[in-house]
Amino acid sequence: MIDNSKNSLKPELWVDEYGDFLYSYAVTRVYSQEIAEDIIQETFYSAFKAKDKFQGKSNERTWLVSILKNKIIDYYRKKANNPELPDYDFELETEIEDSSFISKGAFKGHWKDGMGPGNWHLSPINKLESEEFYQVLFRCLSFLPEKWAAAFTLKNMEDAESEIICKNLNISASNLWVIMHRARMQLRDCMEKNWQI
Repeated sequence: MIDNSKNSLKPELWVDEYGDFLYSYAVTRVYSQEIAEDIIQETFYSAFKAKDKFQGKSNERTWLVSILKNKIIDYYRKKANNPELPDYDFELETEIEDSSFISKGAFKGHWKDGMGPGNWHLSPINKLESEEFYQVLFRCLSFLPEKWAAAFTLKNMEDAESEIICKNLNISASNLWVIMHRARMQLRDCMEKNWQI
């Protein structure tokens, strides 16, 4: 039986035991090696400071991942609210210029027939192909405005609730919908131009 008490925490082993996993997790959400490394350091530092508060309700790795998730959300919150960055907070337009999506009914926001992305022939079995796909995806995400990339990442990579995303990015629900729509359109275009089959 695993002892999940606070006495079982071994901060001196965190880097060796969890560093690679946490780094992989972070880099696929912030799209930068340097930023991922900084966030991992902040995670370990915060965990070390809070080690006496560890209740043992989860294992050490799960606890560290939960701290890391909060650090990633903090990173996007700070990035989205940085006054030096361009402000992409806009109100919902009455008409979205692209007619690729169904605009009414139960399937609102879904691709219309024949309008979705092309088949990228991504095989889940081929690890190299998957790594190349994600490299292109991360590069395409880096071209998006800051809030768009943050919203897309939090929604699709972190599975964050829309309410939490709106609160953290200081946007309305209608802003989120427009941001997600535009981010998906730009990502689709970028992926189709850059993902070579």
